[in-house]
Amino acid sequence: MADNNQGNPPPQLGPVQFLMSNKLETAMWLSRLFTVYCSVMFILPILGPHAAANFYQRALLANALTSALRLHQRLPRFQLSRAFLAQALQEDSCHYLLYSLILVNSYPITMSIFPVFLFSLLHATTYTKKVLDSMGPGSLMFIRNLLDRLTANQQNILKFIACNEIFLMPATVFMLFSGQGSLLLPFIYYRFLTLRYTSRRNPYCRTLFTELRILLEHFIMKPSCPAFLRRMCLSSIAFVSRLAPTGV
Repeated sequence: MADNNQGNPPPQLGPVQFLMSNKLETAMWLSRLFTVYCSVMFILPILGPHAAANFYQRALLANALTSALRLHQRLPRFQLSRAFLAQALQEDSCHYLLYSLILVNSYPITMSIFPVFLFSLLHATTYTKKVLDSMGPGSLMFIRNLLDRLTANQQNILKFIACNEIFLMPATVFMLFSGQGSLLLPFIYYRFLTLRYTSRRNPYCRTLFTELRILLEHFIMKPSCPAFLRRMCLSSIAFVSRLAPTGV
């Protein structure tokens, strides 16, 4: 009888027990789902423009909460030192904590909400699969198929996020000249973009910069390209290259 009891697999936790046994992961999962909900309500302003602006702020604040929890998970022991700050700035969660704080009080534009929305959606899929597994291996197959499609397109989604991160830089400059942004916004966002460029875990921003440069150089080297446009593009490429962080 003792041998039979030892050979039995441990009982599977139900969904409620699973969520309660992983409280930090569950809190991040719920905040990510709330971020996704608020982002959708901003992108599709069915309740009007004023409500959409409120959902924009809520999405960024929820993302800031998720990023802070994730940063605490990665670096649980806070230290008031330069070494700890340097280590924290290498974390992607710290990058998007800064991103949310930078843009939460800015003029709401759709381009700035897409990275928050898509990152939350991607990161929520993994834990959602674990929750579904706790309900049973064949539960809610429709949702499982949707999650599998998201996972299959993860690389394309990450490239799209990187594209938004890059083109949001000139957007902050346009917002400044149109009176919809503060003077400090482009400079602070540039700092965020340099952190994304040097990210160790997510190279897509750096890769996309390279791909865009190759694409633009290929276009301007065609004989049909006007000389003034070629000179302007080459000057722009040289300017952006000087702004890029070194030693990556």
